[in-house]
Amino acid sequence: MIRNDLRNIAIVAHVDHGKTTLVDEMLKQGGAYRENQVVEERVMDSNDLERERGITILSKNTAVYYKDTKINIIDTPGHADFGGEVERVLKMVDGVILLVDAAEGPMPQTRFVTQKALELGLKIIVVVNKIDRPDARLDEIPDEVLELLLDLDASEEQLESPILFCSGRSGTASLSQYEEGKDLTPLFETILNHIDPPSGDETKDTQVLVSAIDYNEYVGRIAIGKVESGVVKQGEDVTVCDYHESKDPYRGKIVNLYQIDAFGRTPIKEATVGDIVCFSGIEKITIGDTICKLGNVDPLPFVKISEPTVEMTFGVNDSPFAGQEGKFVTSRQIRERLQKELLKDVSLRVSDTDSTEKFNVCGRGEMHLSILIENMRREGFELSVSTPRVLFKEIDGKKCEPIERVVIDVPEESLGSVMEKMGQRKGELVQMAPQGSRMRVEFLIPSRGLFGYRNEFLTDTKGEGIMNTIFDSYQPFKGEIPTRSTGSLVSYETGTAVTYGLYNAQERGTLFIGAQTPVYEGMVVGCSPKQEDLVVNVCKKKQLTNTRASGSDDALRLTPPRVMSLEESLEFLAEDELLEVTPESLRIRKRILSNVQRAKQRNK
Repeated sequence: MIRNDLRNIAIVAHVDHGKTTLVDEMLKQGGAYRENQVVEERVMDSNDLERERGITILSKNTAVYYKDTKINIIDTPGHADFGGEVERVLKMVDGVILLVDAAEGPMPQTRFVTQKALELGLKIIVVVNKIDRPDARLDEIPDEVLELLLDLDASEEQLESPILFCSGRSGTASLSQYEEGKDLTPLFETILNHIDPPSGDETKDTQVLVSAIDYNEYVGRIAIGKVESGVVKQGEDVTVCDYHESKDPYRGKIVNLYQIDAFGRTPIKEATVGDIVCFSGIEKITIGDTICKLGNVDPLPFVKISEPTVEMTFGVNDSPFAGQEGKFVTSRQIRERLQKELLKDVSLRVSDTDSTEKFNVCGRGEMHLSILIENMRREGFELSVSTPRVLFKEIDGKKCEPIERVVIDVPEESLGSVMEKMGQRKGELVQMAPQGSRMRVEFLIPSRGLFGYRNEFLTDTKGEGIMNTIFDSYQPFKGEIPTRSTGSLVSYETGTAVTYGLYNAQERGTLFIGAQTPVYEGMVVGCSPKQEDLVVNVCKKKQLTNTRASGSDDALRLTPPRVMSLEESLEFLAEDELLEVTPESLRIRKRILSNVQRAKQRNK
């Protein structure tokens, strides 16, 4: 059976190349809205964090209708830390739209997602997006994409993929770089003509491969997958099994069955080959499971999810200010929240430590874990987190560590300082090429060499540098890497910071807090340019006597404090420090709060 009335596609690209914006326009022109409807930008980025950061974190399913054909579209994340999402959803589609920025060209993540699509033998439509950029290189980009496909051993058919030129923002597409289109009709036509319709045997036994999981407080887990063969019906009993045989097959029941429409799910009674469906009612279902006809165990093959490379310790907040701002502060509540996250995030691992109040949480990168911390913080959790650490592996008796491929675009005058810093961090130069007035350099560098480098990188390149990373491989341990070159300014006592104390402290380094901020002993209030930590008293008041009136001196002027985001705070942490995260504050603190105890520990 060939479903000519259906196409399943995914949109893949490097971060910020315009996937979600293009999906917006496809929805508009596919008739998803009323004529006069007011629409938000990037309607697919539904979560607050996604809207604020302008990135996609979870892949989303939607559908548009063109002529008499339903086109199921999956909008995927571009960040390397969420690469696990991309790997899985490609199992649901028959073709991909590969988006490439008209100025930047193929980037590390473009390479990663293209490789995954080629391995699955999917058909590709290349779309050069943002052609209205003033620095667009429309003649060179198709050649660069072709080089990438050759590099990744694409088949003859894949090398002859159609190339379109689009502007996602204005919703136009054309087949030639020299003319501007009127709408996205050329793109829709190319999808119908080039991407194969789904096919399968509807008379065979049912098989549905679960490629994504959603979670809902009312119905529990909602599995999303494509019907590979047979017919799936609401209310039927099925067998759930998995390809890697990590658990025994068990019986389940499909309680609710939905199909995906533009912005929601429509309940249906049955679905057949090629349909992408959502169903609830099976409690323990997870990504990679196959739904089969009752009593027939016939699992579909599924890629194993890439292993995490970074871990952090999440613990109960035990600072003197604990419990003042958050609703959820106990280890039981933190454990339950982490277990709930495991239900929908397959790239995450959570394990217990020797303390009942701490948990090791492993993820695909710093960003992956910082998004989890930010979400927990917004939900009202208080916790303390440690510095990120990389996960080492033993391969053939050697200690190996994760290596990242880093692509850096910088103005030529900043190249020297970037090369020097990369050398110190054990980075190995792979290639270097000029791009207009800028240079593009590529390095292989240990993951731990990148901790704390982003801020330095922005300073070195005066904010003009662009850095992109992606996991490359495990390689033998590269030796010690120098960590943070600055020390911390640590508060001497608990109280409220006052201008007089801060004025004296700011001569010793950069402050993170302003006047009237509550502080406690052992809290980090700034950074010092020297390597060792300095204890400063920011609560010290000016002694007033008869001869020294309060207004007789000049007014004290404070330099504005440096306010750090969650990622910057995590990058700043030293080995003996923790980050206290509450719904309203981020405070860096020493593990041992007492200054006396810390000094004794140091002398040992």
